[in-house]
Amino acid sequence: MSYLERIQACHGYERSDYLDFVIDDEVMGLTRPQFAEQLLRWRDVFQIDNNQLLLNPDLKNAEQRTQAVDPIMRQLHQEGVIPSWVEEPYAVSHQFEEAPRMVVERAAASYLGIRSYGIHINGLVQKADGIYNWVAVRAKAKPFWPGKYDQMVAGGQGIGITLMENVIKESAEEADIAEDIASQAQQRTTLHYCNASTRGISMDTLFNYDLWLPEDFIPVNTDGEVDEFILMPLEQMAEIIDTTDQFKSNCNLVNIDLLIRSGVINTSHPDFKAMTDLLYAPTIKL
Repeated sequence: MSYLERIQACHGYERSDYLDFVIDDEVMGLTRPQFAEQLLRWRDVFQIDNNQLLLNPDLKNAEQRTQAVDPIMRQLHQEGVIPSWVEEPYAVSHQFEEAPRMVVERAAASYLGIRSYGIHINGLVQKADGIYNWVAVRAKAKPFWPGKYDQMVAGGQGIGITLMENVIKESAEEADIAEDIASQAQQRTTLHYCNASTRGISMDTLFNYDLWLPEDFIPVNTDGEVDEFILMPLEQMAEIIDTTDQFKSNCNLVNIDLLIRSGVINTSHPDFKAMTDLLYAPTIKL
C-alpha cells in the first residue's frame, strides 16, 4: 500500500449503515442497527424513531444520562456484547473542550460512534546521521493490534484530565519517562479520521506531540502493553509504512504527518496534495 492508501484506510465508512445517535435533537454519534437493537432492551432509556437512536428525553442532563446508560453498558460487557472494558470515562461531545452531554465507558465509544480523542507522542532523537524515532511494539497479549508497531507513547484522552496531564501519565506508564522530560513534549498537529470498525465506527481526533530525547535515553515499558521499543531512522520508518502493514493503522496517520513535517515526504511525491488534503481534513460534521 502507498502512503495515500494508508491514509485512505482510516477514512472509510458508509453513512447509510448507521443510525444517528441523537441527544437533545443533535446527532452525537453513529450506531449500527445491530447494536441499537441490543440497547432497545432498555426502552425506558433508548428509543428508535425515524431511523434515529434516541435517549429518553426525560433524561435532562449529563448526570442523569450517564447514570442511566452506564449500567446498561456494563451489562452488555458482562454478556460479551462489548468484549473489552477499560474503566475510563469518555465525554460525549462535538468538540474536545465543550461540556459533555453525558459520559460513557471508553470501550463503548465505538459502539455508539461518538467522537473520541487521544494523544500520540513521537519519541525523537537527533543523531549525527539524521533523525530517529522510538517505535513501540505492542504486546502480543493485547486484544487489539497485537504485535503491531505503535508510537512510543499513545493513549486515549478521557474526561477530567488535561492533555498535558495525560501526556505525563501515559509517558510514565508506557515508557518510564520522568515528568520533567515528558512535560517538554510539544503539540504539533491535530488529525481527524472516521472509519468503520469491527466495534462500530471510530470517529477520532489525535493530538500529536513531538518529544525530543537525549541519545542515551532508552524507554522502558511499565504497564505490560509494550513488548519492546525499537529506535529507527525516519527513512526506515517511511519504508516500513510504504511497503508493509506493520504499523497500527491510525499510527500511520501520525507517522506520515511526522514524515511530512520532517521533509522525508515532500512536494516531489506524486500523491503529496492528495495525501495532505485528506490527512489534514477537518473533522466530519454530524
